[in-house]
Amino acid sequence: MEVKTVYFEKPGIGNTEETLKIARKRAEELRIKTIVIASTGGDTAIKALEAFPGLRVIAVTHVAGMRQPDTQEFDEKIKQTVEARGGIVLTTTHALGGLSKAMRNKYDTFVLGEIIADTLRIFGQGIKVVCEITAMATDAGLVRTDEDIIAIGGSGRGADTAVVLRPANTHTFFDLKVREILCKPRL
Repeated sequence: MEVKTVYFEKPGIGNTEETLKIARKRAEELRIKTIVIASTGGDTAIKALEAFPGLRVIAVTHVAGMRQPDTQEFDEKIKQTVEARGGIVLTTTHALGGLSKAMRNKYDTFVLGEIIADTLRIFGQGIKVVCEITAMATDAGLVRTDEDIIAIGGSGRGADTAVVLRPANTHTFFDLKVREILCKPRL
């Protein structure tokens, strides 16, 4: 099998439209029904809903308090719009952060989740993101472990990475399989 991978010259939001276009084309070819996408403030979630009509779109947000205590970065009005259009918004503990980040912050030490995250970042921030948000969506019961999905993430804001993968729960994280890299920044 031969599958095209697109490499972007620079990471970031400027690749969002092309990333969604590439992912939509591959979803159609493989008859994939579920898209999991990272969205911090909600703009990328709205764009995904427009790019994937008729497909199940799950937007995974930052956990509440990620940047500042007691705050949610995902705009509430956008959340209502996403849900009114049939999308799902998931806000939950980051699969690779959570307690690992607490250990790093308090004891200045790295533990397993942080090491796995840093290892995935060797392939790019977006690759780490797509693996993590997929585990989070799987843990929430929103995706199945026996069906391929397309996961979309990025480096900061917007989307610049898309993959076809087979989901896994956090407790079986190493069963997660990145089956195809559709696009990512060339680092």
